[in-house]
Amino acid sequence: MLHSAPARGDRLPAQERLDIHLVAIGGTGMAPLACLLARAGHRVRGSDGPLYPPMSTLLERAGITPLVGYDAAHLEPRPDLVVIGNAVRRDNPEAVATEGSGIPRLSMPEALARFFLADRRPLVVAGTHGKTTTSAMAAWVWSACGRDPGFLIGGVPLDLGESFRRGGGDCFVVEGDEYNAAYFDRGAKFLHYRAETVLLTSVEYDHADLYPDPESLRAAYRQLVGALPPGGALVACGDSEEVRAVAREARCEVIFYGARSDNDVRFAAPPVATPAGASFEVVERGGARQAVRLGVWGEHNAGNALAVWAAARRDGLEPGAVAAALARFRGVARRQELLAEAGGIAVVDDFAHHPTAVATTIAALAGRFPGRRLLVCFEPRSLTAGRAFFLDGYRAAFRAAGAVLLAPLFHRDRLAEADRLDLGELAADLARAGTPAAACASIDELAQRALEWARPGDVVVTMSSGSFAGLPQRLAAALHRRPLTPA
Repeated sequence: MLHSAPARGDRLPAQERLDIHLVAIGGTGMAPLACLLARAGHRVRGSDGPLYPPMSTLLERAGITPLVGYDAAHLEPRPDLVVIGNAVRRDNPEAVATEGSGIPRLSMPEALARFFLADRRPLVVAGTHGKTTTSAMAAWVWSACGRDPGFLIGGVPLDLGESFRRGGGDCFVVEGDEYNAAYFDRGAKFLHYRAETVLLTSVEYDHADLYPDPESLRAAYRQLVGALPPGGALVACGDSEEVRAVAREARCEVIFYGARSDNDVRFAAPPVATPAGASFEVVERGGARQAVRLGVWGEHNAGNALAVWAAARRDGLEPGAVAAALARFRGVARRQELLAEAGGIAVVDDFAHHPTAVATTIAALAGRFPGRRLLVCFEPRSLTAGRAFFLDGYRAAFRAAGAVLLAPLFHRDRLAEADRLDLGELAADLARAGTPAAACASIDELAQRALEWARPGDVVVTMSSGSFAGLPQRLAAALHRRPLTPA
């Protein structure tokens, strides 16, 4: 039975310094939250399974050493508050012990809102794609323009050096995840953030394990937009009819951005891709223009920058300062991140897992590495990525690659046979269409094939929403040990 009662955060003791235990502390939102809480003076501890970078590194730098595994004994001594991550099931021993003992309990977004957003102007970046990069870009622009924002981002920005900051300014940038808050709160995380401004990049079906159909996901976005205060703003991708439909729920100012001529903030001409990044000219309402050069790649990142531009200008940031900040933005770890180049072969790691993200990343890398073959290694990591629903989308996305190697479905046993993505069929379809492809029985097999297939001039691209069993680092290390010869 789902819990409908409040999360008991109103029972918190009055003292300023609390003892806070986080269950699943290594999550991409939980780890930055833990660090924020520690920096605010609270005693922070937590538990999780074995962790991997960048979140393990983040916690280590903050002086937090998580307990490995879940056990009711981890709640001794009794904490003042337990924060429960959305990956935690209701039968988790620590969740059961928390409920049985009556310890105050909050979800991750509830805790962020309670401790850090009450007196701020939250800028929430939402959408199926681009949230992490756009959030990092916004936090960087406000920082570079002297606004000292707070922020919490589900990745590691290369420029800011950390994925969290309390900040002293009035703006707080939050990556607004549409996934559920916790097992006791099945609503979207972003509904807790009290947004004053929302940047809505896209509305496309995802998270099939939580949203049974596209309409249920659209309903969550409509709820977010409809809750914006009349004095707030919605900055929305006007090139998407789905986004425009959701935007009708807004009771506040709406600023559409994109390539269409009827957008409020638009490109003067299509962005130009170069090996150094992307460049374009912004046209604002009223006709003002500004040239922008980015140090990140792809039309999707140019669109992300246009969204940040629109929000920054509405917040009073000067156009020259915003353009200068965007030019210095270097991106986020695991988003087109170049890990190594040896023997004429590059290894690039990326988080892409949805067909649209796969396609845009491949297009961006083709512009970044013109004339070089892209050997894509893909892991269908999430419950959604492994579904047959996306077979046609993957077929179209991967055809632009030079070659494709597919890892096994990470959640194969959690998917009904009829719902599973048939990787053998996908590989065969790609091969018939002219893209060499293979479905591998294990990640070890995939690693071996990648090293056999790769030849000087190639860019080996790893794509996964998880650790990929360390494959990117393994390939990079192998290249440095043994430069490859032509196949």
